[in-house]
Amino acid sequence: MPKPARCTPSPTAGAPVAARWRPIAGSLLLCLSPALAGCGSAPDARAPATAGAQARQASPAIVVAAHPLAARAGAEVLERGGSAMDAAMAVQLMLGLVEPQSSGIGGGTVLLAYDARSGEVSGYIGREQAPASAGPGWFDDADGQPLARAEAMLSGRATGVPGTITTFALALREHGRLPWARLFDGTIATAEQGFAITPRLERHIHGRFPQAAAADVRRFFDDGHGGLLRAGDTLRNPAYAATLRTLAAGGADAFYRGALARAIVARTTEAPRPGTMTLDDLAGYRAEKVAPLCRPLRGYRLCSLPPPASGVGLLQLMALLDGTDIDRRDATDPQAWLLFAEASRLMYADRDHYVGDPRFVDVPVEGLLAPDYVDARRALIGARAAAQPPRPGVPAGAPAIAADATDEPGGTSHFVVVDDDGNAVSVTTTVESFFGSGRMVGGFFLNN
Repeated sequence: MPKPARCTPSPTAGAPVAARWRPIAGSLLLCLSPALAGCGSAPDARAPATAGAQARQASPAIVVAAHPLAARAGAEVLERGGSAMDAAMAVQLMLGLVEPQSSGIGGGTVLLAYDARSGEVSGYIGREQAPASAGPGWFDDADGQPLARAEAMLSGRATGVPGTITTFALALREHGRLPWARLFDGTIATAEQGFAITPRLERHIHGRFPQAAAADVRRFFDDGHGGLLRAGDTLRNPAYAATLRTLAAGGADAFYRGALARAIVARTTEAPRPGTMTLDDLAGYRAEKVAPLCRPLRGYRLCSLPPPASGVGLLQLMALLDGTDIDRRDATDPQAWLLFAEASRLMYADRDHYVGDPRFVDVPVEGLLAPDYVDARRALIGARAAAQPPRPGVPAGAPAIAADATDEPGGTSHFVVVDDDGNAVSVTTTVESFFGSGRMVGGFFLNN
């Protein structure tokens, strides 16, 4: 097959560069559907056959990730004949090694997969799940007051059952080509040989957020001379290599049962504020295959993931911008940046207020995407940036929700892979806050 392109930023960059294909950031897939041009009806998750044929002809193999070693890992899998999903798994494993502040196998993942032959888009949700014993007041102090943010994030209760490994296992059963064990080799070798700390990782190692001071974080990044590693220093992670060997041999089940599961439970039930995760919580975790959330946009079919993922926010953002003149402006035009920023602020006000787990809250998806509601929100965009963050609107079907006081850094990464058949995978993966809860097991950080 043709050598795949490796599209990566410099190691100091904070986000992946743009891909030359239709997947876009935020676990969003934009699929060519000529029959939908000018059509106002909501499409399903399957494109016309002609769309798949065009994708196969037009799409070079490509990997887009936030770290060069992760992009290289995915590209090497493609070169060995792997599918886009095989390569995505390799990217994720490597990101957990070289970008541990943002994602890893101790966190959660949502992804979309596009099958070029059928035109079908499939969604997979593997968000972290709270232990069965979790309940109201879990993050309150003895007086019933909310814990300080730092205290809550570093507690044993901060970690939910990780979903990343089993989500990829589920998706690979439907979209993989190579044997499971072959997807681990590159990261195992890099973990043992070591890799150079990037300036971006250095900033997190020496950050001022609570996890940077956690004992596991400082121990892991100790330079052996009383300080912490710096950019250019070599970091080896033999514990992570051993974990990956266990998973390569035992499959995803080896993460949720056995020694790894016991280690996760043990670490989360240690002080301070021990959690109550059990082996049954881990063994009972199930990733979900879901129907994507799709809408037409200028002759394309725009697909993202439904709640508890935040795809409705991305679809709303694109609808907001679709009614502006941003398409007639370029990156040198300040007004284009203002339109994008203000539309993003409006979208995020709604996303932060309404989007949650639909098993526990009602998310007004249809109301948030209703054309009249989007038009009303777009009308709030002025010629200058708003001085104060916008408030959420009240779309049709909106429940009464209290104000959200969440204020925390994000520990998230996004990547996209396309193979030479035009199959695509778009992944958002996270440990929530930087370095998750600051607690490690088997060479990887547990989510917060």
